[in-house]
Amino acid sequence: MAAGDARRRATNMRDVAKAAGVSHQTVSRVINDHPSLRDETKRRVLEAMATLNYRPNRAARALVTSRSHTIGVLASHRSEYGPATMIEGIENAAKDRGFSASTVNLAGADDTSIRAGLDHLLNQAVDGIVIVAPQVRVLNAVHLLQLDVPFVAVHQRDDSDQHVIAVDQVAGARQATRHLIERGHRRIAHLAGPQDWIEARARTRGFLDEMADHGLVADEPIVGDWSSDFGYSVGQRLLADRGITAVFSGNDQMALGLFHALREGGLDIPRDLSVVGFDDIPEARHFWPPLTTVRQDFTELGRRAVSRLLDDIGEAGSMPIDTIEPRLIVRQSTAGL
Repeated sequence: MAAGDARRRATNMRDVAKAAGVSHQTVSRVINDHPSLRDETKRRVLEAMATLNYRPNRAARALVTSRSHTIGVLASHRSEYGPATMIEGIENAAKDRGFSASTVNLAGADDTSIRAGLDHLLNQAVDGIVIVAPQVRVLNAVHLLQLDVPFVAVHQRDDSDQHVIAVDQVAGARQATRHLIERGHRRIAHLAGPQDWIEARARTRGFLDEMADHGLVADEPIVGDWSSDFGYSVGQRLLADRGITAVFSGNDQMALGLFHALREGGLDIPRDLSVVGFDDIPEARHFWPPLTTVRQDFTELGRRAVSRLLDDIGEAGSMPIDTIEPRLIVRQSTAGL
């Protein structure tokens, strides 16, 4: 073989074996993380792979092991704090277990886009899929497609849903509303998220249920789009309605815009209006005043989703897989009447 041809030929497993002074079967065992290997042998093989810039062919590996050791992630709205943090948790948890994660961001929530996203993942022979797409229509479409690989969703449409690891959104909303009621507030506005989002619906339900359980009549929830700009516009409207003494905001970003409008209008938080958010984004503690909010552990949710998926594909999970309870974080944006 000519020198130029040798340079063009892709590095293969036998090249790695020769460089490490082992058999090609040993290289295969390293790639597949076989437990019988000595640490020194594994180190030599990994160093040879790095030196030769060798990357195992996952498709070929899947033919031998019936596993690609790849988890697919079907995502939408990755720019939002919650989904982005969950996806990071999924990717890190997969890596910790010897899997890689391949993420597809949906171009839209229509059936064609959903089918295209799933096909892209299935063509990579993924072992299973985690769904981080909070719109009801996305999960409805996924269930109707009857996937032939295991899947787990991090959003729950209703109690009948299987394949779900989720945060109890209703419980979180009830905690937030109860906190305000226990401080004497009776007319509480709810700034809700878009109602095609599963979490937004659940938080609205939790708010209404808690108000009803205390014999209080709730105003019609104000449906927003999660953005600070929308919260700001609602805050401007609330300046003219001084009968409302507290607001439960469906997320922290809308609460931020609300803060801006209220302070700009000369109101004091919490003396004139108490505000509770939802999510506990990293900036929530730096709002002025620091925001009382409901914390949901997005990273833990992503990690548990991977654990549940590994259980389903025959790899022992290493974490609890029950529903995650949110926690109210009380700061300085709420006060009693």
